[in-house]
Amino acid sequence: MKMRGFTLIELLVAIGVMALMAGLSWRGLDGMARTQSQLSQRADQVMALQSGLAQWTADLDALVQLPGTSALDWDGRALRITRRSSAASGDGILIVAWTRRNVDGTGQWLRWQSAPVTTRGALQNAWSSAAQWAQNPSQALKQYEVPIAVLDEWKVFYFRADAWTNPLSSDGAPPPPGGDKATGADLNLPDGVRLVLTLPASGAIGGTITRDWVRVSLGGGKS
Repeated sequence: MKMRGFTLIELLVAIGVMALMAGLSWRGLDGMARTQSQLSQRADQVMALQSGLAQWTADLDALVQLPGTSALDWDGRALRITRRSSAASGDGILIVAWTRRNVDGTGQWLRWQSAPVTTRGALQNAWSSAAQWAQNPSQALKQYEVPIAVLDEWKVFYFRADAWTNPLSSDGAPPPPGGDKATGADLNLPDGVRLVLTLPASGAIGGTITRDWVRVSLGGGKS
């Protein structure tokens, strides 16, 4: 019985088919790897943003008013907050600031926190340092900042006189009793604070996010 082998043409055809299948398989694996990487990146960004929004709310919930000091201030660039420490009640007061700054060509939402302070002089210094950090931060001040998320834009509104308004506007915000605008001791807190974040469309997550906060002492909710 005579055995018949493969011809050269058959071998070339078989090799070509195998090469085609290998190429298709590689493209499939590469696509799966890219998808997995994108999903992982998206999950990381979503988690970071959720943590940032939770911290934003926690800072406002812990807001504290002290005589002759400002508890909340928006200057168009940064929101500064005087808040209780999350540690033991005797550990002092914290000054927290939030801003958006261009970092290496990318807009970053940033949070800054002072060390706990226990004296009025230290509190005033921390308040001034928070403003300086938002305007023109030194390397020493940058050590206290934490990047939260990539942002194209952010806006802040106050709920006053039954309406959301620009915090820098005097509409609906009568002069507070005992308040001193010259020193920043504005004792007239808004009923709520609205945060509007615009995320870049080119990122893993995009679009606009709105987060409303209402003073705990008021109860209920406004939107």
